[in-house]
Amino acid sequence: MARKSLQEEVGEIWDHSPVWALLNDDEREYIRENITYKTFRKREIVHSEGDIPSHVMVLMQGKLRVYKHSSGKHQIIRMLKPYESFSYRSVVIDQGYNTTVSAFETSVVCQIKKNAFLTIIRSNPAFCFCFLQDAARLLGASDTKTVNISQKHIRGRLAEALLELKNNYGLEDDGATISMMMSREDLANLSNMTTSNAIRTLSQFSSEGLLNIDGRKIKILNLPELERLSRVG
Repeated sequence: MARKSLQEEVGEIWDHSPVWALLNDDEREYIRENITYKTFRKREIVHSEGDIPSHVMVLMQGKLRVYKHSSGKHQIIRMLKPYESFSYRSVVIDQGYNTTVSAFETSVVCQIKKNAFLTIIRSNPAFCFCFLQDAARLLGASDTKTVNISQKHIRGRLAEALLELKNNYGLEDDGATISMMMSREDLANLSNMTTSNAIRTLSQFSSEGLLNIDGRKIKILNLPELERLSRVG
């Protein structure tokens, strides 16, 4: 039996994304002629800050982190989840990337040629509007996170980061353990704090009965209190 191609293994983007599902049959065929699928190993760079964009990308499998290198550390801006589009800001405004994206684990990315994406944006108003809505939601979340990082106490920032991971990647079969394992350093970089503060705050949350920590596995024991801490900061 012939081995499936990478595209056959991950499926097509319109089968998983309500935005890309708005393409008609001719547009889908046009996109098929202008896409490639690529596997990125853990820690491999998808694109670097300053690179000139040539594709719009969609994460098909795995997990990616978006970050900026600042003050000797990687400040994680956000974690991407499957079927999320990225890199389109730089494509639309024709500028170099302002962040770096790397694989948090082995991941498959669908790469759509820049000109093909721009052609669809210009010719399909429904697709363009829905893509704009997604971009607006992301901008709103980014603005909120920027304010929270500057105003929230470290407890509130860490609670928010844990909830972000829960919402992005879900929970394991027990309904409580976050389906995402991060090092203390990565969790600190996502929360904009030092690694020592992240370790200390996690320990506090554990002693207060909010979490159960087993290595890199984090089980949420008191979701309402974690949500309250995230809100009040």
